[in-house]
Amino acid sequence: MPPVIRLLAKRLSISVIVLIGVSMLIFAIARVIPGDPARIALGPNATSEQVEQLRQQLHLDDPIYIQYGYFIRDFAHGNLGISLYTNRPVLTDIAQFLPATLELVIAAGIFMIGIGLPLGILSARHRGRMPDNLIRVVSLLGVSAPSFVWAVILMLFFAFFLPLFPIAGQISDTIEQPARVTGFLLVDSLIAGNLTAFFSALHHVMLPAFALALSGIGQAARLTRANMVETYDKPYIEMAESYGFSARRIANKFAFRPSMIPSLTIIGLDFAAMLGNAFLVEAVFAWPGLSRYGVQVILRKDLNAIVGTVLVISAMFLVVNIIVDLLIAYINPRIRLAGESRA
Repeated sequence: MPPVIRLLAKRLSISVIVLIGVSMLIFAIARVIPGDPARIALGPNATSEQVEQLRQQLHLDDPIYIQYGYFIRDFAHGNLGISLYTNRPVLTDIAQFLPATLELVIAAGIFMIGIGLPLGILSARHRGRMPDNLIRVVSLLGVSAPSFVWAVILMLFFAFFLPLFPIAGQISDTIEQPARVTGFLLVDSLIAGNLTAFFSALHHVMLPAFALALSGIGQAARLTRANMVETYDKPYIEMAESYGFSARRIANKFAFRPSMIPSLTIIGLDFAAMLGNAFLVEAVFAWPGLSRYGVQVILRKDLNAIVGTVLVISAMFLVVNIIVDLLIAYINPRIRLAGESRA
């Protein structure tokens, strides 16, 4: 079996175990949150008989391990239950809201990589000088405040004082949304050939994506700068300088790639963490994503939807980690071969 396939199989088996543990943990936590899910779902005007009937349907009177058994049985059949918040299957809700969150997170990831890495390279090239000091201050500001704080600041500045970006939503109300094919509004707009909808959706995603990415941009810049400064002290960098290579070539070819491995690990974790951190940004910008949906179902103690949302976000987190592991193994084969020899 090829080493990459073995590495992938090992990561997948670990991910399955982690997902089982997460499902057990969130299942238990969701049921110890104060409040009666049946009473919350039916409202204060429901009779005791109606509440008790719903409790029986949800198996809330059974011991928690029996409830978990029912959940595993339904999950094995591709059923996460009915959401008490929307009265629809949880999988239907996830299929509707997840693409919007992924679109936002992917755009934020592009900002994080496209801005953070070049800033880190520039800072390392000019270490100890004015560009380095300026980038370090900006990076520190980026990581010092959570994403929702930057969301409010950016909205006030770029949507109210300077009305350059829209305040809320995925697309302008005056523009007809394209037919849903993939669920990704930008992609569906291109498939439909509706450039007006595409540019409107692009305009709407810029500000929340940048707010979500600011912390990651600062983190990527600081890590890339620190790793490259350490790499500049290596003997082969001195040898490259003695051969007369330009500073840009040394930075991009000889210093950046060895420094990329630790930076890539943290960037991957930051990218995956955006799936969970997006809920406050989505709330600020009224973004119709899965994270915002997750907040609503938690407030209503919608047990099926809570477990389904957390499992999906956890699965996405694990998928990103697997992709990062494969990329690191591709960049540095010694990691892959070392992992194989230990196996």
